[in-house]
Amino acid sequence: MRKSFRVKKEKEFQKVFHNGVSKANRQFVIYVLDKKGQPHFRVGLSVGKKIGNAVVRNAVKRKIRQALTELKADLVQDIDFIVIARKPVAEMSAAEVKKSLTHVLKLSNLLKNK
Repeated sequence: MRKSFRVKKEKEFQKVFHNGVSKANRQFVIYVLDKKGQPHFRVGLSVGKKIGNAVVRNAVKRKIRQALTELKADLVQDIDFIVIARKPVAEMSAAEVKKSLTHVLKLSNLLKNK
């Protein structure tokens, strides 16, 4: 994902955490903040040290980014959201990550067509 699609700064993360609403399933927590007038969504990823070492955490982030890239056309555009991975994600395949992420995005009403 390009930089314009990412929430990078600590201040932006905190704004989403404090002002947004959250939904969760066993694998992910998603915080959502509406940003009216924003041309496209922005996403931040958080994969904590409890998940595993740096290699495992980076692999999890790659899987999440890939799933979001595949779902990009179906996502609501004028929002910022944070995806927090929980421990079970470390053992999941890319297809399982996408399925679980799709589930929690539906719970958050972030998917347009599905």
